Amino acid sequence: MNTQPYIPKFRQAAKPVREMETQMWQRPLPEPEPEPVPLAPAHRTHGMMRLIEIVVVLLFLMISATSATIGAFILYGVDWVAPGVSVSGIYVGERTQAEVATALQSAWSTHPVLVESGQNQMTVAAAELGLVLDAEATAVLARQQGRTLASWQAFVANNGRFLLSPVWQYDQGRAVAGLETLATQLAVAPVEAQLLWQNGRFEALPGQPGQELDVAATEAALAQQAALILANGRFEPVMRTIAPAVVDLSAVAAAANTLLAAPLAVQAYDPVINETVSQTIAPETWGTWLRVDSVDGQLDWSLDEVALAAYRDALALGEGRFVDEGEWETAVTQAITSKNPNVNLRIYHHPTTYTVQSGDTLASIGRAVGIPYPWLQQANPGLETLSAGQPITIPSPDEMLPLPPVPHKRVIVSIAQQRAWVYENGTLLWDWPVSTGIADSPTAPGIFQIQSHEPNAYAGNWDLWMPSFMGIYRPVPTSDFMNGFHGFPTRGGSNLLWTGDLGHPVTYGCILLSSENAQMLYDWAEPGVIVEIQS
Repeated sequence: MNTQPYIPKFRQAAKPVREMETQMWQRPLPEPEPEPVPLAPAHRTHGMMRLIEIVVVLLFLMISATSATIGAFILYGVDWVAPGVSVSGIYVGERTQAEVATALQSAWSTHPVLVESGQNQMTVAAAELGLVLDAEATAVLARQQGRTLASWQAFVANNGRFLLSPVWQYDQGRAVAGLETLATQLAVAPVEAQLLWQNGRFEALPGQPGQELDVAATEAALAQQAALILANGRFEPVMRTIAPAVVDLSAVAAAANTLLAAPLAVQAYDPVINETVSQTIAPETWGTWLRVDSVDGQLDWSLDEVALAAYRDALALGEGRFVDEGEWETAVTQAITSKNPNVNLRIYHHPTTYTVQSGDTLASIGRAVGIPYPWLQQANPGLETLSAGQPITIPSPDEMLPLPPVPHKRVIVSIAQQRAWVYENGTLLWDWPVSTGIADSPTAPGIFQIQSHEPNAYAGNWDLWMPSFMGIYRPVPTSDFMNGFHGFPTRGGSNLLWTGDLGHPVTYGCILLSSENAQMLYDWAEPGVIVEIQS
């Protein structure tokens, strides 16, 4: 029950008393109002509102505390890296610490560092330069982001990102090993001065320096600047210059060009058919065969064997003929060395094959091909009988010419005419009667040459002394006995033989001259003079 006294409400301000009295008298008395229902006092309603506010605040604080506890548990208690965390450009957020360590270790194996050496650039892995990542320590540092006030300050400064540098160590052993590998990639060998064949002359190209990595100096710089290198991702190694051994060959080029003063005049002589093949080789051509170098600043040159052989094989010598490789190279070398443009060569002949005809004998074949038949036997070992159509080997006629031929002298003997003609430089010097071998011991036809000189040779088989003897061929290849020219022989020390027989066969295979003519030929014909004996 409300025990408070009733306090009536006044709905308007009180009027003046006189006016009130007048009005009271002028209107009827109001009916009595019903008794009002008691109301709660004002201070009780206000207390209720305050209580509600307190409850709401307490509930908010409880929820906030719970959220903070849960957040703190998630942030600090869970093995998890906050979003937005990067290590040297590698994003590692939203992973466990173990996953971050694994990812960093994998990425670091190819983490690039740009190596700049002059105009050359290449990238190598940081680990190859000894910059070894501590993946576990870096992962721990990544997990701490967002869990410290300093990290949140850095987060704000980096526009809402957690940017970390890795935890690393410098391994000198790995750095040296990596630099030694890098040295092979950066090495540039010096270019020696060269001679260039251009437009028919030699031109000197100057040498160019090379470079190599100074491993010791580079490692020292790397150890000192490792942090800066890792931060910038760039590294300039220490290089050293290597000078070429030969810097300038201009003097050698000038000397080499003096070799090119004239063309080479090739004279290839065939002693078998008495023919000379001539060819002129211009300096623009034979200069390409030269391989010029410098030894202690002096000219040193050689010939390109491949190019030289190719040109030799291209000489138009005809089928079955060739120039000896060694003689060709020697002759060209001598011509260049002596600055004498003449290259004198000998033409050789390959062996041939003969097909036996009906009625052939080795002796008849030998006379036909100009080779004594014992030489045919030697070239065809095991040959005992002949049959028509049978192929046999005919030795090269060069077998009968073991000495360098004398190209400007030649002696021709005719068995049929029993005469000899002596030529020098194509001019006939002497025309003499001769006597050749009898039928039982004939003189062999063929191309031979003066091989020996004996003032008075002795033939034991016939007890003959032969003055002014010049041996020209061996009838049997395995024997030292030779047939040749000689004057009138003697027997028993005094008797002259065959003095009246010149002009018809009388000897045992030699070629008989008068003693006077034999002496003249003996003095004129040096070893190597060709003797052509015709049937």
